[in-house]
Amino acid sequence: MFGNNLKYLQTLLQKQPLQLIRRNIPPRTATEASLLHPTNSPDRQINSGLAPYTGEWTRTQIVHLLKRTTFGASKQHIDALLNLSLPEAISLLLYSDVAVPPPPINTYNGIDEPPIFDPNVPLGETWVNAPYTDEVRVVIGRFISLKTWWIDNMLYQPLHITEKMILFWHNHFATQAGELFEPRFTYRHLSMLRQYALGNVRQMARAVTIDPQMLVYLNGAFNVATAPDENYARELQELFCIGKGAGSGYTEDDVQTAARVLTGWTVSDLDTFQPIFIPFLHDTQNKQFSSFYNNTLITGQAGAAGETELDQMLDMLFATTECAKFICRELYRFFVYHQIDANTETNVIEPLAQILRDNNYNILPALETLLLSEHFFDPLNRAVVIKSPLDYVIGLMREGGVQTPAPPYYNESWSLGSSIISFLGDLQQDPGDPPNVAGWPAYYQEPQFDKLWISSVTLTNRLALIDVLLYGLMYGDNQAVKFDAITYTQTLDNPSDPNTLIAEAARQLCIYDLSDEVKLHLKGILLDNQTSDYYWTLAWEYFVANPTNTDAISLINYRLSVMYQYLLHQEEYQLA
Repeated sequence: MFGNNLKYLQTLLQKQPLQLIRRNIPPRTATEASLLHPTNSPDRQINSGLAPYTGEWTRTQIVHLLKRTTFGASKQHIDALLNLSLPEAISLLLYSDVAVPPPPINTYNGIDEPPIFDPNVPLGETWVNAPYTDEVRVVIGRFISLKTWWIDNMLYQPLHITEKMILFWHNHFATQAGELFEPRFTYRHLSMLRQYALGNVRQMARAVTIDPQMLVYLNGAFNVATAPDENYARELQELFCIGKGAGSGYTEDDVQTAARVLTGWTVSDLDTFQPIFIPFLHDTQNKQFSSFYNNTLITGQAGAAGETELDQMLDMLFATTECAKFICRELYRFFVYHQIDANTETNVIEPLAQILRDNNYNILPALETLLLSEHFFDPLNRAVVIKSPLDYVIGLMREGGVQTPAPPYYNESWSLGSSIISFLGDLQQDPGDPPNVAGWPAYYQEPQFDKLWISSVTLTNRLALIDVLLYGLMYGDNQAVKFDAITYTQTLDNPSDPNTLIAEAARQLCIYDLSDEVKLHLKGILLDNQTSDYYWTLAWEYFVANPTNTDAISLINYRLSVMYQYLLHQEEYQLA
């Protein structure tokens, strides 16, 4: 058995379809480390802490909560939370049951010329357990199917935080799916992230460590006693568990020692791709760690007992005070704000880390405390973060009620998914493929942080997406999905009044109220630059009375589309 696995490893190293590239990453410089995990941030003079929030619970606070914990604040979800108290809303977001989505399917057979054809998977059936193939066109077909499936999960998410947590952990335990070029690996990796998304962080770290995608991506599959590979051992400490903050004190010797602990873990083969431990590839010598880890000694184990060394090392990592603080800082930067000043460290991070430790690294108590806190709802934390591309694209579609074709739809799904993936790539957040193992720089790189999402190119692409969705995103055989301005407006409480129409749309789409100047301009669009409100009221009421009249539809749709285009181009819509 072991001989066959060793031969497999040697073969795997030479296979190009997986694009396996060894990452001989040298130790990072002090400058690089400070960029990854900054410790000196300007003081925002925000003094609120983790005491429960007792202020107003209105549409403003609900939109803030939804934009941070889901992708966009859909009207359906806003209305649902308006009928609940804040504790009830948080309970629903964190504790309600959520069904696991069925796996992605073959949506690609017949696409392109010559057409893609997956001989092992009929159209409409899943490919996640199909045999390995090195047919590049089929692998690309599966990849787009996978990413479209992931996008659909975000687009049609229930009133729950799960999809946002999957993205959080995907960025935290970052891998690059395109580099491995094996979507079956990636599907299982995403399923693992879903399984542990709201569970125990230590258990998740173990699952990630022996996950086939991570084993291959950071060379754990090739880490053997005779040639220890430090890649994963370094990132496990620097990016996943400890960080490089002021309280971090692990050494280069600790990285090398951790690599020896991890020797022997690999993947079985390209069809079953299960994690396995091969004892004769494991370093059986003792492993001595530094004083930062209380001089922990892991006694070398031979045979099958060698795999228990991984659990001992994870216990050591998670026993440090810094591990809980590091994870809480990551949560904070993702869900609240990118900079952590001295007050926030004292009032939020430290007590939150204590909650995490007291609950044996189960994430829910800490997350619940943060989302219920006065700090989370502090006005200084509202509308201060530039939306990530996924928040922007998926949020715009959800908030605008954009509907994809009802299933079953196969080639159409693949084509539409390709278009959305292309937009996300242009905005620099292709799900599944962050730029490197540190994740997307907007979540960690000081001093820009989320400002990295905006450039002259990406801002142009953001505004272009609004225009495309308002007038129809084309895909497949001359089909389109769109932000239907009329349908959206019909969901508002009093669309015949231009003032209440603009106010309600702005409250849902933007957290901050629009300026009077902007509102006046929006109203001018609806009134066709006339002065009296009835120029809009009469036009709307005529449409309501004659809903099939093409002239009425054209007039209303034009004014509304131009109005929403201007509203969504405002700076306020870029913020969450």
